[in-house]
Amino acid sequence: MSKKLFEEFSDVSSKEWKQKIQADLKGADYNDTLIWKSNEGIDVKPFYHADEFSSLPNVSSSKATQWNICETIFVADVEKSNAKAQELLNKGTESLKFIIPSEDISIETLLKNIDLNNTKLFFELQFLSASYVQILTEKTSTKNTFILTDIIGNLAKTGNWYANLQEDQKQLDTIVNTTATLSVDASLYQNAGATMVQQLAYAMAHVNEYLNHLDIVAKETRQSLQVIFNVSLGTNYFFEIAKLRALRVLWETLALEYNIPTECLIFSTPTKRNKTLYDYNTNLLRTTTECMSAILGGSNFINNLAYDAIYHKDNEFGSRISRNQLLVLKHESYFDKVNNPADGAYYIESLTQQLAEKALELFKDIEANGGFLKQLKEGIIQRKIKESAEREQNQFNNGEEILLGTNKHPNPNDKMKHELELYPFVKTNPRKTLLEPIIEKRLAENLEQNRLKTE
Repeated sequence: MSKKLFEEFSDVSSKEWKQKIQADLKGADYNDTLIWKSNEGIDVKPFYHADEFSSLPNVSSSKATQWNICETIFVADVEKSNAKAQELLNKGTESLKFIIPSEDISIETLLKNIDLNNTKLFFELQFLSASYVQILTEKTSTKNTFILTDIIGNLAKTGNWYANLQEDQKQLDTIVNTTATLSVDASLYQNAGATMVQQLAYAMAHVNEYLNHLDIVAKETRQSLQVIFNVSLGTNYFFEIAKLRALRVLWETLALEYNIPTECLIFSTPTKRNKTLYDYNTNLLRTTTECMSAILGGSNFINNLAYDAIYHKDNEFGSRISRNQLLVLKHESYFDKVNNPADGAYYIESLTQQLAEKALELFKDIEANGGFLKQLKEGIIQRKIKESAEREQNQFNNGEEILLGTNKHPNPNDKMKHELELYPFVKTNPRKTLLEPIIEKRLAENLEQNRLKTE
């Protein structure tokens, strides 16, 4: 279009827009009618304008053209897991995450006939062993292998160290020196009901506990250190995009203080918190928008959650559907054509800035009061997450937080008792723990338990 066309229209300031909106409201209050407050304490406005920014936002470093489709395999039978891995790679999966339950698993057998030079591999060990990691890295391509060992994450989730603080730290130091990677599981906080500000602040405080010990990590390792954040995303579409962008901003700020690489890897998975047992097909819609947020927010790896994951064992149909969701997004919806598609969107830029600022403030408060581990041991982190989760649960119970087909327009003829292959609710297993574990819980659990009793 010619410049002359645009010269015929004068600029309209945000103040003028607000005045016009106020006039159209015919006496209704602008703030009460059009502005809503999120659980993060952010006032969401009806419009955003360029003149609200003192300078143009920086171009983000994310590369949405390079995101990978990932799938998870729990390795119960090594040969079957190897066959499944090859099958998944032939069907469009680009990277794999193996959950390793014990040191008896043969890595050589597990990775037989897999192209290690072109396949990114994640290994989540359900035990702590530096010697096993050494064997693992010797049999794989280092640049494509990532070890998801998070001793603080294990403490937060289970309430106990693998052994004790000293032994766990010693093992982790060896693993970090061997792999030059650090892993932080921030998905626990989201699935337990933390706000986005809490998720970001806790992720930073969590990784900062590790960074405080970098002096015992080899200098050459620090210079090439790769940090992986494992995050979960919900259906608050634009907020989740902004959350991932804010995570990168915060990590860059923190990494510069330690003089280590400012780039990080983000491994994203849809949250379990809003998934439902009844009207389970709605889970497909939820996971689709959550994966879209992950892509637009700059995730490097996206592992979708099957629509029936909370109540069915791993199965071919659920796996195929969840994989196809990502294949459609990548190859038919063109979600891999633009590196930073959210850049310059005033709303998302504003959310990113506000989330980062609020999370940084909370992070500083945690550090000023002894750090993440101290607050975890004192139960402060757990209490704060419980408070946020309870507020969200009340919103769900009161119909303010809607899960379609569950607390809004439920189908009374829907029967699910016969479908339960897995126990879909919080499991209670009383045991002695060093501290109170952070418990993941879905919003619909109580409602679903009551429905199951009346089937």
